[in-house]
Amino acid sequence: MKQNIRDVYNFNAGPSALPLAVLEKAQQELVDFRGTGMSIMELSHRSPAYEEVHNQAIARLKSLYSIPENYEVLFLQGGASLQFSMIPMNFLQPEKKAGYVMTGVWSEKAFAEAKLFGEPYHVASTKESNYHIIPRMDELQYYERDAYLHLTSNNTIYGTQWKDFPDTGDVPLIADMSSDIMSKPIDVSKFAMIYAGAQKNLGPSGVTVVIIRKDILEKANPNIPTMLKYSTHAKSNSLYHTPPTFGIYMLGEVLSWIEESGGLEAIAKQNEEKAKLIYDAIDNSNGFYLGHADIESRSLMNITFRLADEELEKKFLMEAKSAGFVGLNGHRSVGGCRASTYNAVPLEACKALSEFMKQFQKKNG
Repeated sequence: MKQNIRDVYNFNAGPSALPLAVLEKAQQELVDFRGTGMSIMELSHRSPAYEEVHNQAIARLKSLYSIPENYEVLFLQGGASLQFSMIPMNFLQPEKKAGYVMTGVWSEKAFAEAKLFGEPYHVASTKESNYHIIPRMDELQYYERDAYLHLTSNNTIYGTQWKDFPDTGDVPLIADMSSDIMSKPIDVSKFAMIYAGAQKNLGPSGVTVVIIRKDILEKANPNIPTMLKYSTHAKSNSLYHTPPTFGIYMLGEVLSWIEESGGLEAIAKQNEEKAKLIYDAIDNSNGFYLGHADIESRSLMNITFRLADEELEKKFLMEAKSAGFVGLNGHRSVGGCRASTYNAVPLEACKALSEFMKQFQKKNG
């Protein structure tokens, strides 16, 4: 087993790997944040020192995604799971329906919460095939008067990812991008709202990013609790109450790291290279490794696969752990193996895993 904790190969699905450079900078600034004599965690969220951190994180996010002026960027708490409830509370009017594209467990959870507040329905579903594929665009059947259409852009448990997004016209498109936000350039203007828990590609757990178009804020239900209104947080620059200050600081530093790494185009290119190393090990194994996701729907963030029998699978995971590979166990609901190759997972880790897979096959094939 590797002795240096930073030498382990971290493939955890979330909370997941953070850039080493960001961790080292946070370590340097932890006790005395930029000459304040206090940790960032001790600063008032109303102080100029913290407000600069807060506003800079928003500005970096807007710049990296080229977010248009008619959008708000919010930092909320409660994880993406709270958004499952907040979205229908704010936007699912009594006289309308909401369409949900079912591509995995997180879609199911979002749909279940929406049922508490109105009439959601399935726009399309791949559940019968154990969510191994993303629906085709021509399979999406929804109504022009829908309150919104909801999808999950990347499915961590099953290893599938949307490559393109539907043009929904006047129907607001809402996306849970918790596990692939900031992994590639996207056209934000296609969406009425994007939300994401930070703990995969943006920073530590505890912060939820919401990118929301201003016009739908005006149409939201006013008769819900203050803290559950998006407008409350938009009007106060996400400072209505004490935000998760350390998490937002870390998020800003991760965004700075993305900028310094060449921006989203460079990040996307490396993510493709990383995933290819592992998918090639699967595809060239003559069935020794079996990928779960359909080739056209494969995720660049979560690579899911099985071995021919469970005993061999257990041996693979045990030997991988001994070799310093962390987090390769598949989700408890589907089993198997999963390598999560988020932005901060280095290319070297993916090369090492690919080589380990090949060597394991040679010894056990």
